[in-house]
Order: sequence, then C-alpha cells, then structure tokens
Amino acid sequence: MCATPLTKRSKVEEIKEASHLLRGTILEGLADTSTGAISKDNAQLTKFHGIYLQDDRDLRVQLRKEKKERAFSFMVRIRVPGGVCTPQQWLTVDRLADQYGNGTFKLTTRQAFQLHGVLKGVLKATIQEINTALLDTLAACGDVNRNVMCNPNPYQSDVHQAVNELACNISAHLTPKTKAYHEIWLDDELVGGSDEPEEEPIYGKTYLPRKFKTSIAVPPSNDVDIFAQCLGFIAIIEEGHIVGYNVTVGGGMGMAHGKQETFPRLADVMGFCTPEQAVDVSEKVVTVQRDYGDRSDRKHARLKYTVEYRGIDWFRDEVEKRLGYRLGMPRPFQFLHSGDRYGWLRGADEKWHLTLFIQNGRVTDTDDYQLKSGLREIAKIHEGDFRLTPNQNLMLVAITDEKRTEIETLMRQYQLDKTTEHTGLRLNALACVALPTCGLALAESERCLPGLLDRLEPKIKAAGLSKDTILIRTTGCPNGCSRPYLAEIGIVGKAPGKYNLYLGAGFSGERLNKLYRSALTEDEIIAALVPIFRHYATDRQRGERFGDFVIRSGYVQPTRAGKEFHANVSS
Repeated sequence: MCATPLTKRSKVEEIKEASHLLRGTILEGLADTSTGAISKDNAQLTKFHGIYLQDDRDLRVQLRKEKKERAFSFMVRIRVPGGVCTPQQWLTVDRLADQYGNGTFKLTTRQAFQLHGVLKGVLKATIQEINTALLDTLAACGDVNRNVMCNPNPYQSDVHQAVNELACNISAHLTPKTKAYHEIWLDDELVGGSDEPEEEPIYGKTYLPRKFKTSIAVPPSNDVDIFAQCLGFIAIIEEGHIVGYNVTVGGGMGMAHGKQETFPRLADVMGFCTPEQAVDVSEKVVTVQRDYGDRSDRKHARLKYTVEYRGIDWFRDEVEKRLGYRLGMPRPFQFLHSGDRYGWLRGADEKWHLTLFIQNGRVTDTDDYQLKSGLREIAKIHEGDFRLTPNQNLMLVAITDEKRTEIETLMRQYQLDKTTEHTGLRLNALACVALPTCGLALAESERCLPGLLDRLEPKIKAAGLSKDTILIRTTGCPNGCSRPYLAEIGIVGKAPGKYNLYLGAGFSGERLNKLYRSALTEDEIIAALVPIFRHYATDRQRGERFGDFVIRSGYVQPTRAGKEFHANVSS
C-alpha cells in the first residue's frame, strides 16, 4: 500500500494493522468493569470511532494520594458535515449531555458537537442514541478524513446548499467502510444505512498516516480557515452560481515546542476542478497521502509535510495521474474576513437568519446566563436549521417573520441577546478545551480565556477599540486545535500558567503569525498587549488590521510560509 519504503513504523501503525479494521479488543474492554478506562491500544482505536479516553486532571493528585484510579471518562465527538443539524438533533445532544455527560456540550472549531464526561458504562448507550438521531461519531477523530466543514453562508442560500451538499458527499465518500463501528456500538443494526463491504477501498487496513481535515470556503468569507486544512475547496462563483472550486492542499496547524522541524503551514492552491470532479479529487488527494505520508514519525505525518518536502508540483502531478485528467488553472478569488456576522440577516430566501455568540462554543447554564435552557426552548419551536459555525458559534436559519417574533421573545426571557455588550475582541475569540480533560494540555485555555478578556476589555475600551474586530485565539498546547497560528493574537500554552504569545497573522487567514514573547504569565501577556493596543489605536492607517499593523510597526516579521515560522523570531 505504501509507495515509500519504511525503515520503521510508529507504534500506532502496528496497532492499526493488527486491529482487524478498527475492532481491536474494544468490546472486551467495554465489558471490563474493574476499571473506568480501556487499554492504550484500544484508546488509539476508539479515536476512529469518535471517542477519546480522558481523565479529570484536576483530581489526579488527590486520587493518587488516595491510591485510587484516575477519574476516567470519555469525550464523544459527533460528526455534523457542514455543521447543519435539525432542531430535533440539537435537542438530542442537549439531553445526552445531561443524561450521560457532564451537563454541558461544546461546539467545536470543526462544526461538530463534543460531549464530555461520558463514563464507560454508558458509552454504548450514548452512541446508540446518537445514531438513532441520524448522527454518528465514526471518523470524527482518528487517522481518517474528519468532519468536513463548509461556510454556513446564511445570506446566500443557493450557494450554501451547493457547498453543504458537497461537504456531505465528500464526508460520505471518505467515511471508513469497516463494519466495526456498527458491530461494537450498534449491535450490527443500521439506522438509515445499508450493509457495507468488509474492506477499506480508499484507506486500506492501516488507514492514513495521520488525521486529515477538509473544508469548503465561499469567498469573501474564509471562516473555515481554508489555508489551515489538509484539503480545501474555494468556491468560484459567477452570476450567483458555483462554477467550480480552487483546490488547496497542505495546510495544518500543529507543531511541537522546541522542535523547529515541526511547524504550522498554509495550504498551497493546487488547481481548479469542476463541481462534478470535487469528490473524485478529494479521494485522489487522500490516496496520495495514504501512500506517501510519513508512517514512522507521527509528528511529521500530516499532509502538510508531504507537500512541503515533495513540493506542490510533484503532488499535483501525482494527483492528476490518479485522476486521469489535469486540473485547471486556479481562478481569481478574494477573502475579506474570517469571522461570523452576528445578529439578524435576511437571506436570499427572504427568511431570517440569526447568528448567536457562544463563548468558547460551550453550551451551558450559569446563574446569570441560561444559554443551554434558552436554546433548548428555541429548538422546540424552530422550524429551520441549526448551523454550527467554524468559529464555535450558532446560526438559526430559515426563520419566518412570525417565528422571529417568538424567538426574540425567548431570547429576551433567557437573556441570550448579549452580543451588543461584547467587544470585537471577545466576539472573535476562540479557545480549545485544554484542562482539565485534554491529556495533551500544558496550560489552561477555555477556562482562562474569559477571565483574560475580562481584564483586557477595559484596556481595549479605553483605547477606543471596543468595536474593532481583532482575532484572538488560545490553546493549551502547541497542537493548535483553535487554529491559534492564524490569529492576529495567538496564545499557546507552554507550561502550567505559561504561554507563548504570537502576533501578526492575516485577518483573512492568508498569513501565519510569529512568536513575539515566550513563556509569559497572564499578567505578562496583558502587560505586553496593552501598549500595542494603544499604539494601534493612535498610529494605525485607515482600514489597517491589527495583524498588519504589528508587522508594519516592527513588532514581528511576516510569516507567509511554514519554514519561516521559527525564523527571525522577535527578541
């Protein structure tokens, strides 16, 4: 299967090959009531089923002192191709969060749902009820193509329908064909499906070397951060219709602290395809990565490194050989922004669309903000779609004038319409989960970002920047789940309470940022940012974005290619 000879393979490659198409001994592990965990090998395999083994790291030290097992639980990620779901599916996720999880759920930066705190004893019941709602978790994680993203685009319904259909078609085509998922979780009972052949015609028995991410963008919005994706399709629109897609390959966010051979990378534009060719192109890009990706070092196994070291010309030639035809020349396009447009908009269908701010994507109730309860009541009366955005927010789509009145009443009742109270900085902030559940987290992210913004907002307002859109993103580790290296301000966990501060990414996602200061505390981050905010407020040029300003002013050097990411770092 692999076209490149290997001198060694990573341990995960051996686990996949011996797994009998992702079965392993997962069933036996679920039946073991002596522990709340599963084996390390099975924990690798359950990722392909959309499930991560985790534990509450806040409790580790105390449980160790008490000589007790860690507080194990599972994160369950639900695929939602294009981010589109029904109000009934939203209500199912809401109920499962209470019934089997920790009472909350998260909207991810890949337009998916995440349930946290699911115990092993109810894991199977959770998956079965997700399946009954005509959703699934298969391929939400693992070394396969993951949830396919697309621009929600509520004000261009015809275009959105086309890109959402493509997202669903690519997702279905690249979904693993193994029967393991249905055997393990659904007792081999299919809901809305059919029997699948027991082979993996696209992936083979060892699947991909590493995770694979696909997105579809609709200019002028780059809300999916197309250049951060392994594979991307940029819609080319003429007279209101999509005539084809520019194809991008080789983007990716992750890197490792202190390892300059790892770096985030912007995707290259490879060519142009027609709408009818897009699914075929997606398959051939996947198979090239399957055959040539690095299977010896997982830190070097993403498609971005295959493209970086073999070159875009080689990669295009290999894709075209498998296609049997040549891709067209890329066509002109322009991105102007990468965020969400909040509030009410009337779409091409003459119906209303509402975008709500969901801080960090966390759907929960607090004493002063009944977000989860309010959205539950809205879902009970809403007759259109729910759309999860790539920026962890929520769109309510296709609302009639009558339903708008009802929804506005519920929003007032539950105090959901607080968007106008927030600064542009908060409205464009993203955070990964990090502590206490993510095993990779080096520092806080979701739990610290709101407090950091609370401290920054008075400074922002004092500088006259309260309504300015500035992109800020935090992660608890350098893997980059919230796409921090495409933020004008990126805050990346390095150690407990310590963060690297990055500045200077392009507002439309076309340029990476650069390390400005290393190993800062929260106090030091604020001390570093406030003078720059003041400088920006007084010396920016007309229409100049914050990321462009910090480069023009010499705070950091521009980073347009992955190999420049570690070079010429500010002192």
